Amino acid sequence: MEPKWLDWAKQLQSIAQAGLTYSKDVYDLERFELIRNISVEMLSHQTDMDMTVIKDLFASETGYATPKVDIRAVVFKDNKILMVRENTDGDWALPGGWADIGLTPSEVAVKEVKEESGFDVKAIKLLGVLDKKCHPHPPSPYHVYKIFIQCEIIGGQPMEGIETSAVEFFAQNELPALSIARNTKTQIEMAFRNLKNPQESVYFD
Repeated sequence: MEPKWLDWAKQLQSIAQAGLTYSKDVYDLERFELIRNISVEMLSHQTDMDMTVIKDLFASETGYATPKVDIRAVVFKDNKILMVRENTDGDWALPGGWADIGLTPSEVAVKEVKEESGFDVKAIKLLGVLDKKCHPHPPSPYHVYKIFIQCEIIGGQPMEGIETSAVEFFAQNELPALSIARNTKTQIEMAFRNLKNPQESVYFD
C-alpha cells in the first residue's frame, strides 16, 4: 500500500543501520554512512522536510533494525466500540500507542486504555497482527507491526487523558472521522466482525 520510494528508503536505512552496527572496516563504515544519507535525502526530497529533522527521526537508531510495535485496544460496550479523540489531529482512534519495554502486549493495551479513556480493562483476546504497510495508512518512516487486542471493561469512568480530548462509544454505522495514522476503517470492521463472530480466526499479514 505504501509508495515504492518509501519502501526503498526504509530498506536502505535498514541496510545502513546494520552495516554501521556490525562493520569494523573504516571504509565500509563510510559506505554505510553514505547509504544512510541517501535514504534521508530520498525522504527529504519526497516530503519537503528538513534533512536534519529526518535524520533525527528516521536514521538515528542503532543496532539491528527491527519493526516498531503499535498496540491497539478494542473495547466494546452495548455493541459499540470505544474510541478516543486524539489531540494531535482531532480525529478518533482506538486507545493505544507504542509498545513499552518491560511490558507485555496485554499490559500495554490495559495501560493505554486507562491513560487515554479512564476505563479499567482486562485483555481477553488477540484479534490481529498487522503490517502497517499492507493497509491504507499515511506513509510512515518506520516499519510498524500493529497488534489489536480485545479488552473487557472491569471498572473506571470515562476520562480524557493527556493525549486525548474526548471518550466515546460508536456503533459500526456511526463511526467518526478516523485518525488513519493509527487505525483504518477496515481495521475497525475487523474488530466488529470478531464481536459478531467470537470464533473468528486471528488476522495476520
